[in-house]
Amino acid sequence: MKLLQPCIIAFAMYSKIPMPCIDWNKENMKYAMCFFPLVGAVLGALLYLWAMLTGLLHTGVILRAAICTLLPLLITGGIHLDGFCDTVDALSSRQSTERKLEILSDPHIGAFGVMGCTAYLLLSFALWAELTFTPKVLLILAIGSVLSRSLSGLSVVSFRCAKGSGLLAAFSDGAQKKNVRIVMLIFISMCIAAMAAISPIVGGTTAAAALLVFLYYRVVSYRVFGGITGDLAGWFLCLCELAMLAATVATGGLML
Repeated sequence: MKLLQPCIIAFAMYSKIPMPCIDWNKENMKYAMCFFPLVGAVLGALLYLWAMLTGLLHTGVILRAAICTLLPLLITGGIHLDGFCDTVDALSSRQSTERKLEILSDPHIGAFGVMGCTAYLLLSFALWAELTFTPKVLLILAIGSVLSRSLSGLSVVSFRCAKGSGLLAAFSDGAQKKNVRIVMLIFISMCIAAMAAISPIVGGTTAAAALLVFLYYRVVSYRVFGGITGDLAGWFLCLCELAMLAATVATGGLML
């Protein structure tokens, strides 16, 4: 029962899946981040099932790619894409660190955020349309949804926070960092091992793409913002999943 409440918090925060109302107190938030990858497991399973269904129904490529692009938004409520847009606005502002952090906190979206969002969705749609839909390729991407959230969760309990307030700071401060870090590393190790076991080339390349984006996330966050925020974590997750999709598209044909 003690672990059920942190799980509910994780799904309530990072998904639109209906959850019962509970207190977001310090005790319940200690291990909430441990369950963040499970949101990715649900999303990955739904993407896999949708892709398999389209094969049985002989659905056209456009509809298949459109639903694959939109399904993450339906499940997550766009929380990560919102952070992506805010981060694009901040990075494009060419302002000081303090001003960039203010832009991240601004609830309004700017022109660069709109352009970034449009480009992201368009590129995601194009990549899904180009993907070689096979069970193994889809399974690698489903696992990738867990990997991206495990890496994001690891950053929350490992990277320096740019601000002392906000939801990410609350999750970071309330977490049992050592234990959560161990759980995230276990998730990451299992995901990479599973992806490589399915296909050393495709799975290994896809996992490597995620790790490279994670490194880029760390460098940009510290150099430009002085640490991470919730928006930056969302920006990373979007870039990570786009990079994994691109890597799978580039190498997926090798599994035929």
